[in-house]
Amino acid sequence: MKLAERVSQVTPSITLAISAKAKAMKSEGIDVCSFSAGEPDFDTPAHIKAAAEKALEEGKTKYGPAAGEAQLRQAIAKKLRTENRLDYEPENVIVTNGGKHSLFNLMLALIEPGDEVIIPAPYWLSYPEMVTLAGGTSVIVQTDESTSYKITPEQLKAAITPKTKLFIINSPSNPTGMVYTPAELKALADIIVEADILVVSDEIYEKIIYDGTKQVSIGSVSDEVFVRTIISNGFAKGYSMTGWRLGYLAGPLDLIKATITIQSHSTSNICTFAQFGAVAALEGPQDCVEEMRRAFAKRREVMYERLNAIPGLSCPKPDGAFYLLPDISKTGLKSLEFCDAFLQEHQVAVIPGIAFGSDNTIRLSYATDMATIEKGMDRLEKFVKSQL
Repeated sequence: MKLAERVSQVTPSITLAISAKAKAMKSEGIDVCSFSAGEPDFDTPAHIKAAAEKALEEGKTKYGPAAGEAQLRQAIAKKLRTENRLDYEPENVIVTNGGKHSLFNLMLALIEPGDEVIIPAPYWLSYPEMVTLAGGTSVIVQTDESTSYKITPEQLKAAITPKTKLFIINSPSNPTGMVYTPAELKALADIIVEADILVVSDEIYEKIIYDGTKQVSIGSVSDEVFVRTIISNGFAKGYSMTGWRLGYLAGPLDLIKATITIQSHSTSNICTFAQFGAVAALEGPQDCVEEMRRAFAKRREVMYERLNAIPGLSCPKPDGAFYLLPDISKTGLKSLEFCDAFLQEHQVAVIPGIAFGSDNTIRLSYATDMATIEKGMDRLEKFVKSQL
């Protein structure tokens, strides 16, 4: 069987593969500490589940609008206006099968062969693959610890060519946990407007921030950048709804209409009753979000302090999300070699930085319990000492 050429151009998800391997080892009775998962370890809040159950009881189990339930689109638009200072109407919003699907729809609607998409590295591993599937070219801009793994205006300006169509920004970031300041966003926005390109802001981790950090949407910086901005977000991280597969895209009307057309021929509507759970998430009490954020903050402190106390490792302190990205270069190992050996010898699952375009790093998730963090850090210290 001859498969389409596009399949050979895409790399399978390393994060999912390692998570699956760790789960398989656990099923065999092996004591595995997993820091690979990109999802909260909390249950979905009760009032959100109750809203979905009520929708089921009311018979909301039929086909719905391809763009999403009107009530949810309205709630999202209200949230974007009040929380993010982004003046979108409901028709500027499409509900998608998770945040990942919102970005996939965007790439199909916007990117053509010959188009370039600027992606700062380290990046979420699916960005370049989506660009490839759409026929575009990823322009990877390397960042490092000296700029807290954030792209500078000078780097962005230097990467722009006549073929540039889109710039991807992820704040708070997966895998670094870094958050762009308002001043940094303003400087990047000025370049975007000057070059007349589009920007998509992936804000899926916006509710998980620490130490008084202010999360700002780049589209709120000015009217000029707002018209060039697309917002990708969802309910997975902030509300612990990863399995619900509920995301959304907001942006210029013509673009959103195009993504609705694409979605109408792919997945059709999103799970109907689940969308009413999302309405409850936005309109209901938010104390559950704060409880999870505080738990993540405590775990971050413990993992960060333990990790930076290990000779041979260094890591900046993240402003948001639930990841740490330490530099492992002093061990002499590249990221995949490090992760394979660590899992086999000490039964700890972490993600190799090569998946994020940063081969001298590894990603650890602290979306797990404190006991696992302490045990895993003990094992990490032993492993790193054996390599030095």
